This record gives sequence, C-alpha cells and structure tokens, in this order.
Amino acid sequence: MSDTGGSAGQRFLAKFFELRMIIAVLFTIYGLVCIVWGIGFTSQAELQKAAGINVNLLAGIGMLVLGLAFGAWALLSPIQAEAPAEARSERAEDTAG
Repeated sequence: MSDTGGSAGQRFLAKFFELRMIIAVLFTIYGLVCIVWGIGFTSQAELQKAAGINVNLLAGIGMLVLGLAFGAWALLSPIQAEAPAEARSERAEDTAG
C-alpha cells in the first residue's frame, strides 16, 4: 500500500486553512490598509490629536510585521496531518503481520 498523504489540492487547502495562515493573511491585509491610510489619509489635525505620532502608520507596520511572522512560522513549521483511522489501523496490521 502506498502512502501518498492526500492529493495536492487537499494538502494546499489544509495548509491554507491552518489557523496560523488565516491570522497571517488577516494581519497582513489589515497592516497594509493601515499603512496606506497612515501615509495617504492622515491630516495634521489627527496628528496633533495623537501628539504628533502617526498611529495608523505605526499600527500598520506592527500588524504587517506580525502577519509576516505568522506566515513565516506557518510555512517553516507546517503541521503534520494525521492519517485517517482506517489507514492507521491498516498500517498497524501490515507491520504486525
């Protein structure tokens, strides 16, 4: 019996819908939005309210870094999906007998 580990499409979906990857995508998108908002749409009045600190830009950079870190973690340390119970029992029988 050959152990292929599922089709390529199933492996892609399992990797993409992993919680770390979802967090990475969301933080990266929100970070990019905040960076664009902070660079292009922040007025002097808003800067003065925040004591001269561009909060949107800083928060966006932080979210972007966090999103990229989660993405790197998910890609460099992938989870190993367990085999279905039937396949595990068949492999145990093959090795036992």
